[in-house]
Amino acid sequence: MRTKSLISTLVAIVMLASLLVGCASTSQPVTSSGSQPATNTPAAPAPTKPAAAPAATTAPTVAAPAAAKPTASSSGLSLTGAGATFPYPLYSKWFDVYEKQTGVKINYQSIGSGGGIQQISERTVDFGASDAPMTDDQLKAAKSELLHIPTVIGAVVVIYNLPGIDKGLKLTPEALSGIYLGEITKWNDPKITADNADLNLPDTSIVVVERSDGSGTSNIFTDYLSSVSATWKDKVGKGTSVKWPVGLGAKGNEGVAGQVKQTQGGIGYVELAYAVQNKLGYAMIKNKAGKFVEATLDSTTAAAAGAVASMPDDLRVSIVNAGGDASYPIAGFTYLLVYKDQTDQVKGKGIADFIWWAIHDGEGYAKDLLYAPLPNEVVTKAEAKVKSLNYQGKTLVMGQ
Repeated sequence: MRTKSLISTLVAIVMLASLLVGCASTSQPVTSSGSQPATNTPAAPAPTKPAAAPAATTAPTVAAPAAAKPTASSSGLSLTGAGATFPYPLYSKWFDVYEKQTGVKINYQSIGSGGGIQQISERTVDFGASDAPMTDDQLKAAKSELLHIPTVIGAVVVIYNLPGIDKGLKLTPEALSGIYLGEITKWNDPKITADNADLNLPDTSIVVVERSDGSGTSNIFTDYLSSVSATWKDKVGKGTSVKWPVGLGAKGNEGVAGQVKQTQGGIGYVELAYAVQNKLGYAMIKNKAGKFVEATLDSTTAAAAGAVASMPDDLRVSIVNAGGDASYPIAGFTYLLVYKDQTDQVKGKGIADFIWWAIHDGEGYAKDLLYAPLPNEVVTKAEAKVKSLNYQGKTLVMGQ
């Protein structure tokens, strides 16, 4: 019995010793911090710290727009306008260039100044365009205060279709008003031939063409006729639409140019660019100083020179029949019509930015398209108008 008891005791001792040894080999000491040291297994790489954000004082490479006023170019803005056909060749160029530079798309309907005045008055477009300044009554009928901002100066030329006579035709104020009154009906009428002895004017009927739509070009033309003919002033007067004594109606500058181009003996009036584009002859007109003057950039600018000093605060002015030997007598400013108090901040900013660009960078495109750029004095006056555009009392042109 003692032997069995001794053996049992020895076996228990051995098993206990083995157990103690096994525990010693797998246990790890605990550090003072309570964390375990790394085991022999390769440690995972420490997590990478995210890159630190730039300090608040570090300027980005390209300055971001103020959060409260997203820029027009970043918003994919679209603006709508309508009105004058007179400046459309230039405006079309402007809109194309401006969209490429800023991303702002401008949809413009070339429907005539009368339509532009109507649409901006009803506020169905973001801006209007007119060669005819709005009347006091029209301004009073608008939704709120409308501003006239001049963009360029253009010449209205008298185009004609006489085979073999592409240039050199001279017309006096008396002859031109007589034609449009229906008093002169043949191209070889003595009132025309008297100043054109060097031309073989035919015994061809004169076919008068005028605008059928409300037109700033018509306003400039009829303003001129009213200033040189008392009969015209009394019987017809001036305006975007008048009751023409004779003639065929055509829509837009392009319509008048097209009608004259296809009508032998035709005569009409269009902005200079349309005459050049359609390769139509246009007459030299006798000015107030008694000189026959061709429409050019210089003669158009000369016509505006005298009006600059006396330009009223609202910038509505007529420059027809201007004095000076070099002045072309049938010319005028063309205007953008915009509400001073804008109801949409982003669109208002887009309009202000575009017009600011137009009266500065945009002027550089004028001469190539046969428009006279604004004189510096007029640019300054136009700048003041653009700076007055506001949204809820806050100016929309900042830092200019």
